[in-house]
Amino acid sequence: MARGLGSLLQLPYRALFELARIGASLAPAGAGKTLRALHARRGIRARYREWARSARDPARPLLWIHAPSVGEGLQARPLIDLLRGSHPEVQIAYTFFSPSAESFAASLGADFTDYLPFDTPGDARAALDALRPRAIVFSKLDVWPIFAREAHARGVRLALTSATLAEGSSRRRGLAAALLRDAYAALDSVGAIAPEDARRLVELGVSVGAITVTGDTRYDQVWERALRVDRASALLAPLASPRLTLVAGSTWPSDEEVLLPAWCRLRGSFPDARLVIAPHEPTEPHLTPIESWAAGAGLSVARLGAQSASTADVVLVDRVGVLGDLYSLANVAYVGGGFHSAGLHSVLEPAAFAAPVLFGPRFDSSRDARLLEDSGGGAHARDVRELADRLAGLWSDHDVRQRAGEAAREVVRSGLGAAMRTSALVERLLFD
Repeated sequence: MARGLGSLLQLPYRALFELARIGASLAPAGAGKTLRALHARRGIRARYREWARSARDPARPLLWIHAPSVGEGLQARPLIDLLRGSHPEVQIAYTFFSPSAESFAASLGADFTDYLPFDTPGDARAALDALRPRAIVFSKLDVWPIFAREAHARGVRLALTSATLAEGSSRRRGLAAALLRDAYAALDSVGAIAPEDARRLVELGVSVGAITVTGDTRYDQVWERALRVDRASALLAPLASPRLTLVAGSTWPSDEEVLLPAWCRLRGSFPDARLVIAPHEPTEPHLTPIESWAAGAGLSVARLGAQSASTADVVLVDRVGVLGDLYSLANVAYVGGGFHSAGLHSVLEPAAFAAPVLFGPRFDSSRDARLLEDSGGGAHARDVRELADRLAGLWSDHDVRQRAGEAAREVVRSGLGAAMRTSALVERLLFD
């Protein structure tokens, strides 16, 4: 590899993670994400070594997949499923960075699942010694430079799948670009979501010969989930209703400041309409204000699973992991994050159920939202009035709503096949 990681930029980068390692040894268990992330890495080298001693079969090739959080994990899931079916001899290790992905990771059926150790030479070498991967796949964008350097030096093949890089990404400029260039240059194979992503990744350091456009595996994932949804399940059957239903998913308070007043504006014209709302963080400090708003607006409200939820005007989702199925109830969907600095959440899940998708104005970094707008399957709203008008337009005309929903579903359908193309890319790394 080139000398990029040998430059002075590596020194503060390494120092940061060495401090994090010290923090992990001292951090108490806690409810916050930072404390959980630190505490979870206490004893991580020993956990890797123990699995290697008890379960690593050196006669079988091992594929190591890293996906930082749940969103990237959803992109990795179709790849894992396909490889499990076609190559059961391959052992799969799956790592993640964020505590929010812990329960999701456990559901994937990988041979080994754990947090990614901190990006230090010692942790990287310990993990590589334990897992002995033939190939490492990074999902979406995050390539850890020290891990990439250490793996590349051992001859481990490196890939990036469902790769995307926004036009305004901070990785494209300044210190971040300089620090990461060697890591991206070390990639043996990259499957980009779209041609514009491929072009930007080459600018970042990826070899032209290493990159192909494979698409986004999330399209396959959400399509399959929509096909498999069980409307007779204990979750969905009690909520079946002919009432016009808006399912609002992954909302932040900044979304609710627009969504809830817009909803009140519509009540006069659509008194029987129902709102199913799933906050991004379903904690009591987030749930209680929504209940207070509903009570103040004269709306009946019930939490998901309560007996009264079947007839409530507002169903409040107080758990995670169910939103993908709840979108099957939607005549129209609202996806949160578009009024929040964190950015828009995934719009594909409701689109796969043929629901027109509405969202806030901060969607420039979401290729999927742009595709929905261009197709007529989705639209953004800048304020209360505009959101209320868009909802009223969809609810007032069944044919308009149906055409928009079919356009949304067609956006998902047009992206199918990425999982097979990505699986073929990874198979070449493992077996060629």
